[in-house]
Amino acid sequence: MPSLYEVPLTALSGVGQKRAELFAKLNIRTVGDLIRFYPRSYENWAELTPIVDLTHGEKCVIRARVMGAVSVVRLSGNRLMAKVPVADDTGYLTLVFFNNKYISSMLKYGEEYLFMGKAAHDGYGFQMVSPEFSPVDKSGAIMPVYNLTAGLTNRVVVHAVKEALSMLPETIRDPLPYQILRQYDLCTLSYALQHIHFPTDQSALERARTRLVFEELLVLNLGMRMMRTRARERTSVRMTEDYTGAFIERLPFTLTSAQRRAVADCVADMKDHSYPMNRLIQGDVGSGKTAVCAALCYHCVKNGYQAAFMAPTEILARQHYDTFSKMFDETGISIELLTGALSSAEKKRVRARIETGESDIVIGTHALLSESTVFDRLGLALTDEQHRFGVEQRSRLSDKGEHPHVLVLSATPIPRTLGLIIYGDLDVTVIDEMPPGRTEVKTLLIDSEKRHRAMGFIRDQIIEGRQCYIVTPLVDESENELSNVNDYAAELMLGEFRNIPVGILHGKMKPRDKEEVMSLFSNNEISVLVSTTVVEVGVDIKNATVMMIENAERFGLSQLHQLRGRVGRGEHQSYCILVSDNQGDATRRRLSTMCRTNNGFEIADEDLRLRGPGDFFGSRQHGLPKLSIADFSDIETLERSQQAAATLLQLSPDLSVDSLRGLRAEIRQLFLSAGETLN
Repeated sequence: MPSLYEVPLTALSGVGQKRAELFAKLNIRTVGDLIRFYPRSYENWAELTPIVDLTHGEKCVIRARVMGAVSVVRLSGNRLMAKVPVADDTGYLTLVFFNNKYISSMLKYGEEYLFMGKAAHDGYGFQMVSPEFSPVDKSGAIMPVYNLTAGLTNRVVVHAVKEALSMLPETIRDPLPYQILRQYDLCTLSYALQHIHFPTDQSALERARTRLVFEELLVLNLGMRMMRTRARERTSVRMTEDYTGAFIERLPFTLTSAQRRAVADCVADMKDHSYPMNRLIQGDVGSGKTAVCAALCYHCVKNGYQAAFMAPTEILARQHYDTFSKMFDETGISIELLTGALSSAEKKRVRARIETGESDIVIGTHALLSESTVFDRLGLALTDEQHRFGVEQRSRLSDKGEHPHVLVLSATPIPRTLGLIIYGDLDVTVIDEMPPGRTEVKTLLIDSEKRHRAMGFIRDQIIEGRQCYIVTPLVDESENELSNVNDYAAELMLGEFRNIPVGILHGKMKPRDKEEVMSLFSNNEISVLVSTTVVEVGVDIKNATVMMIENAERFGLSQLHQLRGRVGRGEHQSYCILVSDNQGDATRRRLSTMCRTNNGFEIADEDLRLRGPGDFFGSRQHGLPKLSIADFSDIETLERSQQAAATLLQLSPDLSVDSLRGLRAEIRQLFLSAGETLN
């Protein structure tokens, strides 16, 4: 099977160089690629509808005989319209074709055909415009429909796939070992490939799909797990003494046992191994990840190395800098802030101190990745809100040193079933305990009729000295983000809050303008901040007690949870108000989850069940290979494939035994699509 990935498409009859170039636009360059190019849907030619039972506007298949000659008329613009009368035992129908000058030779008088199209009733009878048609021997078939590109028809792809399948050897070496096929009741690869393209019936199609989905998820699971254990460059960064205890004693609060466990995991990675740490700390909003990072940075510096801490936004970088500056006061440790908002002279000064080693801890944004940022002795590279950075960006930060230890952080709870996929190349520590004293945010779900009362409640909070966020999404994708936020804020300033300082924050503002607005909000010079989701990750405002989210149904639960995490960070009781007029059962049930629990992991599980994995994967910055047929929402198959992966890696951690070599080849092929290689 893998050898067909070396056979060019031009080996197929009917596929010359020009047609091969069209296939290449679909990333199909070899016969093997084409065989693994699965249909996007199917047309079932087996379900025939008698003409007498046709319904206006519905797509259907009829079996009918051509009852007369094709009549062709010329329309304005030199267009052709052809009409063909057809009939079955129950009635008559007119077929209409536009600009098809060959239709007269394609449909023969007196012959029977299958026609697939949308039936329409025009007052005189039913007609079908530009239907697909086929000889009656296609009756009963389920035909594949493929993704196409301009110049490439489905008929051409079908013909090419049939020929490609004919090139498969009589006996295909199945990459899945026999015990896996038997344990999970899976069909063979040969059966799956034939029936995923040309199934004999619906049962055969489902059996083929089940096998191929399982295989693809298994290959992905194995690949991600092998990435964690594959040969990595050894590191000379050794932190032999544990200084975290001394730093923790300095803190004005007590770490939770989960925080202490996270610190211990990282210290063990950096002390006892010859390879660099590659760990994720995953914790809910407010679980105390920053204190853990501070302890590890202290440990790094005391062992003679520098630490770099990269945040996704200037606002968050500034927050970490301010927090670290307080924590490291009177320790003699130098902390620098490096962001794009600094002047050229300031950046030059900071970078000079970094290169000479005068700066011990550097906190910044993408400016840390610049070629002009050179570290003297980088020992620890940290990335906050890792899902906002691509794999390449994290690698560029670690490349600033001689294989430094790497720690990534995420406040986005990921369901356990997805964790092994997204973070398969990382060791994972979960901070599953909240620091004492955190008041639980009360969450309310209201409709727009109660908005006036909610605004009155917000006003009462402001009179007491508190502050409020109001988050507004786009009303629709075509609407301008800026005008939506500005219009909403203007209404508040002219109405409900005309005597209250209102600020505006959105993603299209310049970094300096964002900084200024957040600074005013942080200093309580702005009482109400009207914003887009740019505040999802932002400054820690302990005085903010209300988060009101308009059109809450437009957000995923995990994103709503992140927004809710902007409040409840101080001593005052805080509230999250979800506004939605959507009365659908699914929407109300989903939003009610927010009112029922503050547990981010429970919310993430519910989000995955209801909406699929889109909220967790975003725009594919995660660096995962693109899947051909599997869907991460298929939790049952995902869990079964993870069980199988664990079993096979116990049998052979590097899949080197003879029975698993086919799987290893499949892993290499899949990960090539993501620019990854597995040794």
